[in-house]
Amino acid sequence: MIRVICYDVKDDKRRNKLFKFLKDYGQWVQYSVFELKCSDIEWIQVEHRLKSMLSGDDSLCVYQLCKSCTKKIHYDQKLSENLKEQQTNIM
Repeated sequence: MIRVICYDVKDDKRRNKLFKFLKDYGQWVQYSVFELKCSDIEWIQVEHRLKSMLSGDDSLCVYQLCKSCTKKIHYDQKLSENLKEQQTNIM
């Protein structure tokens, strides 16, 4: 299951911590947007950790995509190239 995580965190230290955490679990798409591919059990752990990192001023949106929806994901040329480059650097 793919989940799209979007966040708005005002505090730099908390935002950097959240960014590093999400980067370990998923694909960074844009500044405050990640795609996470994880099981429901893994998601429970990730969600618990995310909630512990956020403060009352922060916001977090999670979009859960079904299998047929993930086939319809489209990236523009520049973003597609950036994602491929990130994946190559990881390997």
